[in-house]
Parts: sequence; C-alpha cells; structure tokens
Amino acid sequence: MSYRQLIKHLRVFRDDTRGYVSLEAMIVLPALLWIFGAGWVYFDAMHQQSVNQKANYTISDMISRETDAITGDYVANAHRLLQIMTKSEGEQSALRITVVEFDGSNWTVAWSRSGGPIAAMQMADLADYLAKLPLAAAGEQLVLLETWDSYDPVIQVGLDAFDIRSYSFTRPRYAPQIVLAEGA
Repeated sequence: MSYRQLIKHLRVFRDDTRGYVSLEAMIVLPALLWIFGAGWVYFDAMHQQSVNQKANYTISDMISRETDAITGDYVANAHRLLQIMTKSEGEQSALRITVVEFDGSNWTVAWSRSGGPIAAMQMADLADYLAKLPLAAAGEQLVLLETWDSYDPVIQVGLDAFDIRSYSFTRPRYAPQIVLAEGA
C-alpha cells in the first residue's frame, strides 16, 4: 500500500458519517454513570467522616474550656450540637464524655456520661484506649470524647452502611479538672 492510498483510506474513514454512536453510548453510559455514582458515594463517605471528626474536636474543645460543673443538660445539649453539626437525627448519633485521671501509674475513669444510645464508660472499656493515651503527670485529667454516627450510602456501589466512630483526648484548659455536677 502506497502513501497516497493510505491517505485516501484515512480521508474516507474521517468523512464516513455512518456510525453506531447510539449503540456505543448505550454500552458505555451505564458504566460511566456507575463510576460517577461510586466516586460520589466514596467522596461523600470520606466527607462525612471528616465532618464527624471536626464535630468531635469542637465539642471536646468546648468541654475542655468549661470551668463550671458538667450537668445532664450540658451533655444533652452537647449531643444535640453533635446532631446539628453532623446533620444526623434521633438514634443515628451518640456521644460519650469521659474524664480519665492518671494516678502516677494507672489511668482510671473519674466519671462518664453519654448522650444518645450508648452507655457510660466503665473501667473495662478504658482498656481499649490505654495504649493510645498520652503521657501525663500524676493527678492529671484528660477529657475523652467519643462520637458515633451512622452512615448509609445513597447508592449501593459496594459500600455498605457503617458507623463512623471518632475519639479525641483533650486536657482541661482553664481549670485543673472537669467536674461533674451533683445528680448529673
């Protein structure tokens, strides 16, 4: 095949308007829509995890700056703030505020309260966090805030519903300890 014949065939191919674009589109479009949907769902899941972590940090910082005793209403309002910040409702989210204290050799639970469908922390539950706790001086307290939020993807693309769980440790800022009100 000569150069002129090759050019002639390429021109004929270029100018040919008989095609099967609609058939190709029917084959490719569902795959493109699925890829777009999957990308959106995974992005949304990561975004929601980020929002939950930021809400956790915000509430933990709020508690660490508290100089008054923590009441039951304070815990309920902190849970409501979590729901507002994460755009969750009802039983979709929960938080647990725990103050842990270091006695020089061991961490102990000073007090714990929860908002939502989760129980207060017990000493046995603290074992899960012992390796993660920072170094501290004897008598020092930390606020451990745990938050949970249910995430259910809008489109089923291989990501099942799951719970987003966040935790953070914060030292008290303006007082040496965070106190729980009587009867709270």
